[in-house]
Amino acid sequence: MNTKKNIIIDCDPGIDDSLALLLALQSKELNIIGITIVSGNVPASVGAQNALKVLRLVDRLDIPVYIGAEKPLAVPFTSAQDTHGEDGLGDSQISPVTSVQPKANAVSFIRETLQQNPDTTVLALGPLTNIALVLQEDPNCFAQVSRFLVMGGNYRSHGNCSPVAEYNFWCDPDAAKFVFEQKLPIPIEMIGLDVTRKIVLTPTILEYMKHTDQRIYQFIQQITQFYFDFHWEHEKVLGCVVNDPLTIAYLLDPTLAQGFDSHVEIATTGISRGQSIVDDHNFWQLSNNCHILTSVDQTAFWCLFLTRVLKAEESELSQILPQLLEVSS
Repeated sequence: MNTKKNIIIDCDPGIDDSLALLLALQSKELNIIGITIVSGNVPASVGAQNALKVLRLVDRLDIPVYIGAEKPLAVPFTSAQDTHGEDGLGDSQISPVTSVQPKANAVSFIRETLQQNPDTTVLALGPLTNIALVLQEDPNCFAQVSRFLVMGGNYRSHGNCSPVAEYNFWCDPDAAKFVFEQKLPIPIEMIGLDVTRKIVLTPTILEYMKHTDQRIYQFIQQITQFYFDFHWEHEKVLGCVVNDPLTIAYLLDPTLAQGFDSHVEIATTGISRGQSIVDDHNFWQLSNNCHILTSVDQTAFWCLFLTRVLKAEESELSQILPQLLEVSS
């Protein structure tokens, strides 16, 4: 019996998106039907090429990549290339994939896939532009979706592109607002900065990777050096926060993070643009539309990531992880 979960990954690769893709691709429980690209960290055409580079690395160019929205619904597009490099992979200049080309019409692909495979899980790792466009075309296409996980937003954590906003929601606040306003049959599972900030790839963890899978280590080292430098310069973090892989890990193991249900709305203008407003005291007396993660088991995450992506031995990790996490705890 095939128990694989059908998933669509909507993303904007991006350094941490690429790490998330690696985790999903190295997890046999998941059947990635397609990868759809939205403009966010980089323009969609650049992100599509980066997704192909990751697929080539693990010999999975059979998975289709679709280019989606080139710009947000209403506001001007502002990329995060200052954080991820002009090429989106830390200015690593990894050679492009020429044997396969990305396809067009990501929005149509998502809509048609959900019509044919209605119990698919949707993971949105970038701005919600593609998802909003899908729901505008067919408000009922999420009627039987198994789960809908969104890397975005923040509850009590400060923002990462303004005092109050996380980048994905800030980049296209109108799309985020539209998606959260839909009366979806399942809650949006919000994996925001409150938990993703706890997932820090440190120099110690990177050094350990060197002793596992050399090809994957070299790729990760190559794309994250820029990210390391950015985090040190702007946040004095020794290492880099890798937001998106936690979304994949939480899908694989929901016990590694906990949270609560609430009603959430997204601000679209002014100094609060992109802020995810969590009504944790039920002032508005509105139905819950979101499950907000607030705590995460860092050890469980890194055990999952390192055993899947780097083929680390679980028995070895039980001894070494306390050393690896000592700096980031």
